[in-house]
Amino acid sequence: MDAPRNDRDAWWMPFTANRAAKRDPRLIASAEGMHYRTPDGRTLLDGISGLWCCNAGHNREPIVAAIQAQAAQLDYAPPFQFGHEGAFALAARIAALAPGDLDHVFFCNSGSEAVDTALKIALAYRHATGEGGRTRFVGRERGYHGVGFGGISVGGLAGNRKVFGHGLSGVDHLPHTYDRKRQAFSKGEPDWGGHLADELERIVALHDASTLCAVIVEPMAGSTGVLPPPKGYLQTLRNICDRHGILLIFDEVITGFGRLGFAFAAERYGVTPDMICFAKGVTAGAVPLGGVIVREGIHAALMTGPERAIELFHGYTYSGHPLACAAGLAALDLYRDEGLFARARTLEPVFADAVMSLRGEPNVLDIRTLGLAAGIDLAPRPDAPGARGYDAMVEAFHRHDLVVRVSGDTLTLCPALIVSEDQIGELVEKTRAVIRAVA
Repeated sequence: MDAPRNDRDAWWMPFTANRAAKRDPRLIASAEGMHYRTPDGRTLLDGISGLWCCNAGHNREPIVAAIQAQAAQLDYAPPFQFGHEGAFALAARIAALAPGDLDHVFFCNSGSEAVDTALKIALAYRHATGEGGRTRFVGRERGYHGVGFGGISVGGLAGNRKVFGHGLSGVDHLPHTYDRKRQAFSKGEPDWGGHLADELERIVALHDASTLCAVIVEPMAGSTGVLPPPKGYLQTLRNICDRHGILLIFDEVITGFGRLGFAFAAERYGVTPDMICFAKGVTAGAVPLGGVIVREGIHAALMTGPERAIELFHGYTYSGHPLACAAGLAALDLYRDEGLFARARTLEPVFADAVMSLRGEPNVLDIRTLGLAAGIDLAPRPDAPGARGYDAMVEAFHRHDLVVRVSGDTLTLCPALIVSEDQIGELVEKTRAVIRAVA
């Protein structure tokens, strides 16, 4: 067949301004460590770990070798009624990293699938325990939980929901935790805002606890622009959920696997949820993989009935895919052998100080840092919200050899855990030049 007239037209790019991107494409040809390379030979500093996922850096040889070896041995094994050793081994490794009695792992392929899986497990658990009336979910404003219908329903980003109908019924939202007047230029968890978790009590009073199934939150809201949890906020949510018998789900798709200096944010904050959603960093971005880690009591409640009966009618063709599991095992080895979670803790204050040096640059309204993540709010242009942020992304790529993430007029920086102090300095100075260029 002949090639299409414009071979860029066929791919409908996700979360992308397609027409603008295809007129002025930002193409990446290869990657290694902290850097991308373009088809014309430029080397770009990756300031966003791919998309919050390449936590061990790009094209790490042990991960590449593990994928190659697995592809040559076992390309695919059906996950329905069959298995392979890699999936069992990876599940055991992930469960060992999780806190408390989060001992069981259900594999899927992405963060979006992980969230919808967790919501379905929660409903199945309620049915199994004779509490089928507990069907309501509680999310949070400015929350991002992927793009499945469950995820956009509990999520709190209007742009992700407004053209897709009503989504799940019976969903409420907690207020977001950000107040610029009280929290501006915070390093780590802000002092103000912990009391906002008490809004869950209002929702309980409105609907009665007997109707509430689960609360889902990101420990750190990442996609909305890095909103750290206020001090005490997550523990208060846990306490209220315990008081009323509500399940608590942490969406750790971004915060898992070292972003905040620990395997999971649950460990950083000393709060054990009932389920943890993960993806992204589990394979260091090399192969799609996601999942849900579930507490023993929830799992046990579903392991009933005839032994040959399916306990949960849910799953995916590619759940626990052999190549993904091989990549996951190799990534976990890298995190362990190179001490990358502890490295992130050590670098956190260095990173925070460096990014905060951007305070006072043109149009910088606020900066927030937590772990190896930072959100930089730029003032929107009059009558053109998001334009300054978009221009900053384009400017960074084409003129400063830098890849950054934008959400509206917020720039996000989240380098891989292998980043050096010199590279942190380079990242911040390039970002400074970008901010000045779009002033």
